[in-house]
Amino acid sequence: MSRAHAVEVLDPGPLTLVQDLGRVGHLAIGVGHAGAADRGSYLLGNRLVGNAVGAPALEVTLGGLRLRAVGDLLVSLTGAPAPADVDGRPVAHAALVEVRDGQVLTLGRPSAGLRTYVGVRGGFEVPRTLGSASSDTMSGLGPAPLMAGQVLAVGSRTESFPVLDAAVVPDPASGTVELDVTPGPRHDWFADPTALAGSPWTVSSRSDRRGIRLEGAPLARRPELRGAELQSEGMVRGAIQVPPGGQPVLCLNDHPVTGGYPVIGVVRSASVDRAAQLQPGQPVRFRWH
Repeated sequence: MSRAHAVEVLDPGPLTLVQDLGRVGHLAIGVGHAGAADRGSYLLGNRLVGNAVGAPALEVTLGGLRLRAVGDLLVSLTGAPAPADVDGRPVAHAALVEVRDGQVLTLGRPSAGLRTYVGVRGGFEVPRTLGSASSDTMSGLGPAPLMAGQVLAVGSRTESFPVLDAAVVPDPASGTVELDVTPGPRHDWFADPTALAGSPWTVSSRSDRRGIRLEGAPLARRPELRGAELQSEGMVRGAIQVPPGGQPVLCLNDHPVTGGYPVIGVVRSASVDRAAQLQPGQPVRFRWH
């Protein structure tokens, strides 16, 4: 590049984080995976701008982001379809967007979905911790949440543009979302494990990147296991833990690496991407597989 390329953060919105595919191979030392909560949308965004796999992008929660381009940039917007414009000119979702030097890209609040991904050709240049540029809200590893006035450099490492006739772009549902789940290792701790799929649930406002708290009819343990305690066991993305109160918690990317609550089920990876787009108050149902 003939000159430095970057973005200046004018407004980070409620929460904007740098994310990539996360940290792999560090669970033994207590470091979780982190990474983009909706992996499919993150990967699509990088593919649209021709980036190398794993290039850092921005994960924007509930819109509100405003960025000024330093140099001419090519960006993509995927995930939750937030209304977006460049200097007041509306731009498309899941498409290539040109942002010229000095122009401002603005994201509104998505009507459906929670997290929008902003990819830029070349990727964002930020320091890596244990091989990843991901922000981990549980451990504090990786870049801090974006702040107004911050300048993020844009890199130059790219791959050839893909040849695409069409791209499948799933829009986040605004109504009830159904998630596929397989039985967990402590499925038999519950008096009626089928109740997980037989009952409606609602996303709690206390949800975050560590986990989605669900509200509904409590899941009861078998009588002989009420009050029983587990030794801490390894957790994975998609695991559904059930604390003593009976309200499930679906683990997302920044979950603790271990936990002591029984895991009734594990949500399949593609469904975890859908779960990552759930808004507080949204209804959820599970389907056993």
